[in-house]
Amino acid sequence: MKGEQIPHKMLSQDAFSTWLGIEILECEIGRCRVAMTVRKEMLNSMGKAHGGISYALADTAFGFAANTHGKFAVSIETSINHIEALEEGDYLVAESVIETVKNRLGFNIVEVKRGDELVALFKGVVYRTQKDWE
Repeated sequence: MKGEQIPHKMLSQDAFSTWLGIEILECEIGRCRVAMTVRKEMLNSMGKAHGGISYALADTAFGFAANTHGKFAVSIETSINHIEALEEGDYLVAESVIETVKNRLGFNIVEVKRGDELVALFKGVVYRTQKDWE
């Protein structure tokens, strides 16, 4: 399977990302841009988007980009910095770019933006298995 097709297959099998309303904007080998809109049921007790929402969007972009190399890839370490609070109706875009690929490990940085504003920065390490995407 071609690498840029893998994220589309992954999304079609991902009930959680589908529930979030995540859509794929662009994909190429080592890079993926995804987007979603914050909905009312995603808000916390303070009326702001739960931190897990931007985390989930970034994690999806991370996973999709990591798998474009054709091997099943799983995260082994991730973290996020929440820079700005998010509101209902915010349209978020997350872009994952693989910074370094070393055999079985991949290092990704994902920027989550609201328009041109950086609202979260996600970092992750991925482990590539030997299993090929078919």
